[in-house]
Amino acid sequence: MDIALKSTDVTPGMQIVERNFGMLEVHSDSQADVRQAGQAILDTLELSEDQRLKPRIISDQVVRHLDDHQCMLINRMRHGNLILAGQTLFVLEVEPAGYAALAANEAEKAADINILEVRAVGAFGRVYIGGEEKDVEVARPAAIAALEAINGRAQKK
Repeated sequence: MDIALKSTDVTPGMQIVERNFGMLEVHSDSQADVRQAGQAILDTLELSEDQRLKPRIISDQVVRHLDDHQCMLINRMRHGNLILAGQTLFVLEVEPAGYAALAANEAEKAADINILEVRAVGAFGRVYIGGEEKDVEVARPAAIAALEAINGRAQKK
């Protein structure tokens, strides 16, 4: 975080220390500043972007026409928007977890959906997306395509 904050005009969003897959989040109105902060971190660690792990999709599931009781259970645990009865739920699990944030971002840009939860820390991350079925059917392939387009080192299974 120290390197990111001192290398450009970004502000801290989140920092979670975890043995193998922590998370660092910075913000700026300028995408160039965020990219420069990331490059400064990589330079300091003597790493390059192509050394990153390629994301691996562990599972993706769509649940259509949710019942009231399902919605109640989902909504009491969420940290984002609500899902309503009759709507569709999409759950994506990816390894490592940090890629869950990218998947959620790309899904949200592609369709009018609700981000219910993004768990982006640790080995496995999850994205919970809700909305009308037609919108979830647009968001799902956008999230998956974004992950599949990332180059990187293959993970050991």
